[in-house]
Amino acid sequence: MLFTSYAFIGFLCAGLILYRLAPVKVRPYILLALSYYFYAHAGLWCVILIVSTSIVAYVVTVRMDNMTRARKEFINANKESLSREEIKDYKAKDKKRRKLVLVCGLILTLGLLTVVKYTDFTIANINSLLDLVGCDSKLGFLNIIMPMGISFYIFGTVGYMIDVYREAVQPTHNPFHTALFISFFPQLVQGPISRYGDIKDDLLSPKPLKSDSLKLGAMRILWGFAKKLIIADRALVAVKAITGDPGTCSGAYVVAGMALYALELYADFTGGIDITIGAAQMFGIGVKENFVRPYFSKNVAEYWRRWHITMGTWFADYVFYPLSSSRFMRKVSGTLKKSKLPRRAAQRIPVYITSAVVWFATGLWHGASWNFILWGMLNFAVIMISQELEPLYAKFHSRFDRRITCRRGEDKKLRMRFEKLSLQERMSRAPYKAFAATRTIIILSCLRMLDCYGNVGITFKAFGSIFTSIFSGGTPSGDAVSGITTGFSAFFDGSMMTLGLTGYDYLILLVGMLTLFAVSMIQRKGSVRERLFALPFAVRAALMIALFTAVILFGAYGPGYDVGQFIYNRF
Repeated sequence: MLFTSYAFIGFLCAGLILYRLAPVKVRPYILLALSYYFYAHAGLWCVILIVSTSIVAYVVTVRMDNMTRARKEFINANKESLSREEIKDYKAKDKKRRKLVLVCGLILTLGLLTVVKYTDFTIANINSLLDLVGCDSKLGFLNIIMPMGISFYIFGTVGYMIDVYREAVQPTHNPFHTALFISFFPQLVQGPISRYGDIKDDLLSPKPLKSDSLKLGAMRILWGFAKKLIIADRALVAVKAITGDPGTCSGAYVVAGMALYALELYADFTGGIDITIGAAQMFGIGVKENFVRPYFSKNVAEYWRRWHITMGTWFADYVFYPLSSSRFMRKVSGTLKKSKLPRRAAQRIPVYITSAVVWFATGLWHGASWNFILWGMLNFAVIMISQELEPLYAKFHSRFDRRITCRRGEDKKLRMRFEKLSLQERMSRAPYKAFAATRTIIILSCLRMLDCYGNVGITFKAFGSIFTSIFSGGTPSGDAVSGITTGFSAFFDGSMMTLGLTGYDYLILLVGMLTLFAVSMIQRKGSVRERLFALPFAVRAALMIALFTAVILFGAYGPGYDVGQFIYNRF
């Protein structure tokens, strides 16, 4: 059931009516029924998997909680007769038993994800190895249908079990509540990856609903529809045309595809999250923000702190920190410190290893293919290189800014005031911010080509065609016959009109992009919805009617603009 379909709108309206009419204590069960009805549209196989995950999560978390309670009761009852060493030994044994339960739960849940998502990828690589050694026999593919949003709810489940093991949260002993946390329908499609501790009060102990939450949620959903239908699905037409024919659409077309995909991905993913947060808010449930103006980031590391935030924090809390503090990594660190390596290298290598594992896993999470793995490792490489070059950046900015000041700052007082600024203050100036943000977008757009084309070889060939077209005067070999100009003059001679979009469509995309930029600028001073909500009713109503009309008039509908599934559904 697509978020942007009439079926979903009808489902949401009917669900809200039913939810609001139900007694407060019954509402979690109504929401669970709605969630399973929503997910059932993806197929019976998907329901079986999510129910199985919920059963595993319930059994594992309740078992660990019972063991924790038993430990506390035993210690409280015998603390006077037990020595400190005996208590310490008892706690260590209890921790080992609980860890065994946790490991069983992780094997079952992550094993399920691995089998469903990565079996055919593994078989394909084994067959490639068999080809290399000259073996004629091949393994057959299982062709397992990947359930919608499985990576999101599996990661949410894993986080829940680990938090219970760490005694960071008190688990529910109600199996229906466990099932609701895992299957809450707005975040099934594309996240965010919620933590049990953040959402349990709103989800399992609902409070009387306020009319403000309904209005603010509806506003957020409408804004998400505008992003998805007006911008993302319109840009998708041109992106498909470019990536679908990489042999012809090279050079300038690749650059256009990179820019359009950056716009499409942002509008698609943030639009979907807007609908998620808005729908949850209409039920009185708060879901964490997943984006904070990511295209304003000054470097790739900052971008990943602003983009898909819940995924980044999940990998940090459940992979990076546990691995970096593990016994194995402590041994590696100790060995390196005793070696003859420079001190900084000995300190940084464990960070490199841990970060490489995280980015490998991040790439694999996005897709079971080598292009995503390479994409993850290239992100890792860019971030690590950037961090290692920070001392050089600081030295460059210190000297460069001083030279500019000496040339331009004839006023001695002005020059002295500028030189007193810290490096961070100098780098926070608007021109530098604009340059750094543009540079970050360009780097990320280059990396995202691996996602666009879905094939490592084709991606590098397409990327190389950008430079080939420049040095060959815009018509690389093979394109002269087709008469297609691949040089940068293609941006001005009407060639871009062959991608399925008209001048009218490009104008709408430009206006949409500027609107997104303006809204992002306004968001720096607080929530746009809350500021709109503070306006007089007539003004607020007029703006909402205008946005609704824009979605109806300019939304990408019909055979030529097939409403696409949200990009992150496939993850």
